[in-house]
Amino acid sequence: MKPNNHIRLTSSEIGTLWATYMSDTMAKCLLSHFQRNVDDSEIAAIVELAMTITEKHLEVLKKLFEDESFPIPTGFTDEDVQPDAKRLYSDTFYLYYIKNMSRVGLATHAMSYTMSSRADIRAIFRENLNQTEVLDQQVTEVLQSKGLYIRPPYIEKPESADFVDSRSFLSGGFFGFGDKRPLTAIEIAHLFANAQTNGLGNTLLLGFSQVARSEAIRKYLKRGLEISTKHIKIFTDLLRNENLPVPMTWDSDVMNSTEAPFSDKLMLFHVSLLVAAGTGNYGLAAAASPRKDVAANYVRLAAEIGTYAEDGANLMIDNGWLEEPPQAANRKELTKA
Repeated sequence: MKPNNHIRLTSSEIGTLWATYMSDTMAKCLLSHFQRNVDDSEIAAIVELAMTITEKHLEVLKKLFEDESFPIPTGFTDEDVQPDAKRLYSDTFYLYYIKNMSRVGLATHAMSYTMSSRADIRAIFRENLNQTEVLDQQVTEVLQSKGLYIRPPYIEKPESADFVDSRSFLSGGFFGFGDKRPLTAIEIAHLFANAQTNGLGNTLLLGFSQVARSEAIRKYLKRGLEISTKHIKIFTDLLRNENLPVPMTWDSDVMNSTEAPFSDKLMLFHVSLLVAAGTGNYGLAAAASPRKDVAANYVRLAAEIGTYAEDGANLMIDNGWLEEPPQAANRKELTKA
């Protein structure tokens, strides 16, 4: 692929390329530990595919950065992982983790593709999207073949097309008044998905909190556990109130090891990615939830994880771990006499 050196990279392209490199170097560290600690051959093949795709992404990005004279981010390296450390999670959790990783990847690569202008950059993200779709399909098939795939709740099909005939459709006891109508299918979908992703995050944090070296980092991770546990309860209570099933949790998939396979820096960065993804999920869910009480929950909970994210960023700064993303020139500073 020949770079279009006559066309400058846009801010969107610079930002998405940088973020992709950072997240893929982190993913490579986690997957290297998974590779050394997986028993099931079918799951091992999924881990291997995820690693192959990740390494291919990094190879393409490094070549592009070199061609563009763009400083290669530090990201995460062999110093941030101990692949031979005792396993921290079960094979089953590896599958669910990679399934969620592919779901996030599909969304981010699609957004990066649409935000890119240069033909070669669009080709990179289009290929990333295609590779991630293959990964998502294969991990889904393995989950289904092993009876581990978790389907969202079933509801009855509508008997006919209809229109809303009352503003009470929006009522959800926003100020404590008004009967709550049943949840719509899309509201159910978002509540179930957000309960599930919080459950996965909760399990990841539980393992991280067992092995964190720094007491301050461990305290921060435990706080994240408390927040995600609370969010899971809010989402599942809304589903249970409609007599709908709720997703399972994975606490039993965390081993009893206290030997850290990952650096505190990597674990803290991973938490920041989880929070960023959760914030996006909550915003999308709030926009898709006409019932006022449901939307209000998302807005309130997004604010809570926003505060948590800020505290995490401060921890990273205090430890010298927050790698500075590309920024616009400070024109005020440049024009000082």
